[in-house]
Amino acid sequence: MDWDACVERGREAVRVQAWGEACEVLGAADVERPLGIGDLELLAEAADMVGRCGDAVTLLRRAYTAHAEAGAVGRALRCAYWLCKALAWGGEFAQSGAWLARARRLAETEPGCAECAYLVLLEAELHFRAGEFPQMLEAVRRLPEAAHPGTDPDLAAGTTMLRGLALVSNGDIAAGLADLDDAMVAVAGGTVSARCTGMIYCAVIGICQELQELRRAQEWSDALAEWCAAQPDFTGAYRGLCRVHRVALLQLGGAWPDAVREARLACAQLTGGYGEGAAGGAFYQLAELHRLRGEFADAEQAYRDTLHHGWDAQPGLALLWLARGRREEATAAIRRALAETAEPMRRARLLPAAVEILLAGGADGPREAAPAVDELRAIARGHGAAALRATAGQAAGDVRLAEGAAQQALPPLREAGRLWRELDVPYEAARVGVLVGLACRALGDEASAGLELDAARQVFERLGAGPDAARVRRLTGGEDRSPLSPRELEVVRLLARGSSNHAIAAELFLSEKTVARHLSNIFGKLGVTSRTAAAAYAFEHGLVERDPSA
Repeated sequence: MDWDACVERGREAVRVQAWGEACEVLGAADVERPLGIGDLELLAEAADMVGRCGDAVTLLRRAYTAHAEAGAVGRALRCAYWLCKALAWGGEFAQSGAWLARARRLAETEPGCAECAYLVLLEAELHFRAGEFPQMLEAVRRLPEAAHPGTDPDLAAGTTMLRGLALVSNGDIAAGLADLDDAMVAVAGGTVSARCTGMIYCAVIGICQELQELRRAQEWSDALAEWCAAQPDFTGAYRGLCRVHRVALLQLGGAWPDAVREARLACAQLTGGYGEGAAGGAFYQLAELHRLRGEFADAEQAYRDTLHHGWDAQPGLALLWLARGRREEATAAIRRALAETAEPMRRARLLPAAVEILLAGGADGPREAAPAVDELRAIARGHGAAALRATAGQAAGDVRLAEGAAQQALPPLREAGRLWRELDVPYEAARVGVLVGLACRALGDEASAGLELDAARQVFERLGAGPDAARVRRLTGGEDRSPLSPRELEVVRLLARGSSNHAIAAELFLSEKTVARHLSNIFGKLGVTSRTAAAAYAFEHGLVERDPSA
């Protein structure tokens, strides 16, 4: 194939979003003879989409320099925008800042250029990353004068998206969400570049999740899934971040095996050097799934990986410590996290865990948890998201129940359960069901209590929420319903104490082959795949004493 035909084939691969083929074909053509500037940009986008950060940076540098030397300031600034973002994704923040400074000097040579707005976008993003939200909004408000729909679709959509993010960050939720929806409409129109599309999807879904706008997040996540499915070569950093957002929604929707698979893929994808700054979010989601499934050792390691990548591991880590009997440490951790968090929506992530942990503290728990409930209710009233209202009602009912006011606990619990079911969040709906059952029991309605608790148990068992299912079995007197035989119970007790197969065989006067067969049967009956998960079962069912220092 001659050079021109090869380049045309590469251009067609970009048009159909066959990013791997585009990289291969255009890359080969560039080796034979340097590509033109436009084709360099296409190859850079393809490299970005398949996660080849180093290649994308090199190509964008070449394209920027060529445009600048040709006097095409606007096109050079567009390249500078994607170059700075690629460097930042790769953790090269100093280089990203240096190229932004260089681009600003170039922009001064043509101050009326519309693409100067790309540099304002970068400035606003820097303010966002630093938590300087008023300065971010001030920067974004300069953008409408510089960015006009119809001139550059990426610039117009990016401006709308960032304006929405700035408004939300400064407390104007309704206006911000309207802009974010508008940016998504632009994406759906198909005029925005692929890398800009991935960026906007990730940003919008992420902020919707932070605001607990679950319906909106799910709608855009479904659209994202279709877009990703149409281009299997999309494996870059934004793809990894998209997976992180999808994990959270899969978990909420009850698709836990799918969520675990996506979380592991995200962890692998984001620890390859490109986008590693977002890897902590992937490890946190994986840790949460391990915790809910009772795989406590795996959860602890994943939380450690979360911290290693610079992300906060709360409130999940505190809840893990509570589950492992380390209540004082859990209480100290959640109090510390709340003390250093001021932003309301971030506090809304911590407050439900604070209520749960404080209520586990005994007689003073309801009094200590009450202010957290009041604050959570105030945030829910201010933001109005159904998930926030459900969380606040659930927490309020839990506290009233702990106070001995079962009758007063039922209305907020019933409302919370209704909202979680409408949002299709089965795990939280089942947790509310347990509280409703306990309230019914406290009021002497044992028959209704049994029905509520049994329904919750079935949901927990279907999801694989081992600790919750075990708690319900204890509440209903079902501790003796273990699927394990007496001999298997002996094996799992020893396994939970850290004994090897050899040590178990010696203790029980069995062959190691027989122990291995017992373990295979145990894993199958409990629906687990590791010794760690089987040990978690033993702890949750009281088969072995917890080590207070564990």
